[in-house]
Amino acid sequence: MTIRVALADDHRLLLEGLAQALNGIPDIDVIGTADDGDQLLELVSATNPDVILVDVEMPNTSGIAALGGMEDGPPAIVVTMHTDAEHRAKAAAVGAVGFLSKSTPLPVLAAAIRAAANGESLMNEDLEEILDKHREPVLTAGAAALTPREKELLAVLASGISSTDDLADQLFISQKTVKNHLASIYEKLGITDRAQAAVEAIRLGLNRSKLD
Repeated sequence: MTIRVALADDHRLLLEGLAQALNGIPDIDVIGTADDGDQLLELVSATNPDVILVDVEMPNTSGIAALGGMEDGPPAIVVTMHTDAEHRAKAAAVGAVGFLSKSTPLPVLAAAIRAAANGESLMNEDLEEILDKHREPVLTAGAAALTPREKELLAVLASGISSTDDLADQLFISQKTVKNHLASIYEKLGITDRAQAAVEAIRLGLNRSKLD
């Protein structure tokens, strides 16, 4: 299952960077961004995301006010620089299911998104236990069906090697076997060429060091 996420933050550079980073995770899809609470309300109404990530301080309507103005909105995680107890209490009062610092590492943030989409609260003392259950991305059926050799071929593609000759040399297999593996990978991932395969390898976090 792909989790559809809406982001709201008035720091455009941070917002775009976070959107790009989250879109690189196989089971997360950022479906829209907003610069303030008013835009967030419009975005949520138009797209109905599975999870919202929202900052506290934003111009016009704040993140807290926007969450308070939603009726039966999707689960929201407040991601902010203001991690004091007062802001946490305000976030909880408007129904936020999580309250995290902007310095939270991306894998932890991704785990929090999965937990929120699963209906779990991140506002209790068992936060680490909850996050531990959701640290690994949920792969599509096609990605999950990749064989170890196909993953290794993808990892080599992600390293910048793409010619059939070089792929065969790297993996100590024939050129025909390379082409057979590629055909299988294309079918499983729903892609059509080696450039797309390299992108998918990066999204899936495949690299040779992890496979050694």
